[in-house]
Amino acid sequence: MLELIEGHYAYFFLMLLFTIGLYAMMMKRNLVKKIMGMSMIQSATIMVWIVSAYKEGATIPVLDPNIPLDNPDLYLNPLPHTLMLTAIVVAVVTLGVSLTLAVAVYRNFNTLDEQELLDRTKEK
Repeated sequence: MLELIEGHYAYFFLMLLFTIGLYAMMMKRNLVKKIMGMSMIQSATIMVWIVSAYKEGATIPVLDPNIPLDNPDLYLNPLPHTLMLTAIVVAVVTLGVSLTLAVAVYRNFNTLDEQELLDRTKEK
């Protein structure tokens, strides 16, 4: 059991981070806390892809005369890292738009409580 945890501790940490983010999105009533949970889920997902693309002893995919070409296991696959750069940009934009909407909601209703906002919208 200890060997399993030792070899995959990054995955356990990321699973914990994802669970905390999911809890915040589902159980918290404050919109800013929900946005923070969404950001935690996005970060955990991106980090899972980056951690899973890591190979021990591999190098960047640039031709090196000291490394033989017949063994592709000695090179890293750049595709997951490239895709995660795109995901990071999308996550930052999503976070910015979410916080902007939260500020607009607060200016209009003077609250960020989800239940109170739902009650007010039902009254109208």
